[in-house]
Amino acid sequence: MQRLSASDPDFAKRFDRLVKDRRESGDDVSQDVRNILAQVRDAGDRALEDYTQRFDGHSLTADLASWRITPRQCEAAWDTLDPSLRDALTLAADRIRAYHEAQLPQDRDYRDDAGVRLGAKWRPVDAAGLYVPGGRASYPSSLLMNAIPARVAGVERIVVATPTPKGLSNELVMAAAHLCGIDEIWRIGGAQAVGALAYGTSRIRPVDVITGPGNAWVAEAKRQLYGTVGIDMVAGPSEILVIADKDSDPRWLAADLLSQAEHDPAAQSILITDDTLLAGLVQDEIGMELNQLATERVARQSWDNHGTIIVVERLADAILLANRLAAEHVELSVADPEPFLDGIRHAGSIFIGRHTPEAVGDYVAGPNHVLPTGRRARFSSGLSVTDFMKRTSFLESGPEALAAIGPAAARLAHAEGLPAHARSIELRLK
Repeated sequence: MQRLSASDPDFAKRFDRLVKDRRESGDDVSQDVRNILAQVRDAGDRALEDYTQRFDGHSLTADLASWRITPRQCEAAWDTLDPSLRDALTLAADRIRAYHEAQLPQDRDYRDDAGVRLGAKWRPVDAAGLYVPGGRASYPSSLLMNAIPARVAGVERIVVATPTPKGLSNELVMAAAHLCGIDEIWRIGGAQAVGALAYGTSRIRPVDVITGPGNAWVAEAKRQLYGTVGIDMVAGPSEILVIADKDSDPRWLAADLLSQAEHDPAAQSILITDDTLLAGLVQDEIGMELNQLATERVARQSWDNHGTIIVVERLADAILLANRLAAEHVELSVADPEPFLDGIRHAGSIFIGRHTPEAVGDYVAGPNHVLPTGRRARFSSGLSVTDFMKRTSFLESGPEALAAIGPAAARLAHAEGLPAHARSIELRLK
């Protein structure tokens, strides 16, 4: 890990390098994905069979059971799940649903002073594809976070693609699918699954929007297919920024930083504090926490390569640094978090106070945990109901309304050199 101090002469240069560290896929991944998508587009199911055998060790045969996880299998997974896990999933689903129901946008329909009727209608997309990882990162929470907003939006067809390495399905993911009422689940993963959802194959009908987390190949496939389908975002490795004052518990902070480090060797965990003693204590605690983690190998690689502790002269200086980092997750472990909440303009999600660890937001708090990474919080937001909807505007004008606004429109059309535009208005004005 690296240690920075705002008082160092080279701080600005080193911090700028930290801001620009994207930790994302390179040209080799981009070309690999381009080839995979071309194969899926041209060869369809045959390409899926080849890639699934090669990457997942699973054979897609003429038997539909090799291709799909059935609703009955999901129900069985739910029925055999430990009751405490069923309760936890249900609590999470209820809270996620309640939060996202409040996001539903309202239609507009009104007449303005000129007598023109104006408005917009919100409608769901016809079909949404949800990618659910099945390798190192196989999370039922991600299925809930993607499926429930789609359900709330009113999407009629929700399709899940999830790899089943060696044919093995994740019981928790299947149980979450049952809880969400998902009845179309395909045993495919990687960039080839994203391509199948976008283009469609003989077996799989295409969708309109694709959401959900994945590895570098999945993220790159979504980037390349944007325009063919809608996507939630291009997400890179996870990030957390913790801003902490001297009264914070160093053990808590260490655990918070490692909660993201254990996701991926390329994940990034950053601590900003104004207390040099706390910085040292957190660094020591991370060493001890790592020795106890089952995910030590991944978390240690992430922390060693991308972990950062920054000491500032005044804690308020962290606000400017946070806005430049535009991190996916920002924790405020400070006595008075409100000024920080008001000042931080760029963040995927903010966790306020010492008793709000980012991890609670990953599961049961309610807001979506699918969030922008790689400084994209400067211009984008976390997954929401509106990602599964589109807005259609409408207008209506009678003779009097057109007489009020039409002449100005015709003049503008002539000024732009578009006489047919102007004539379509002027004929009605006569």
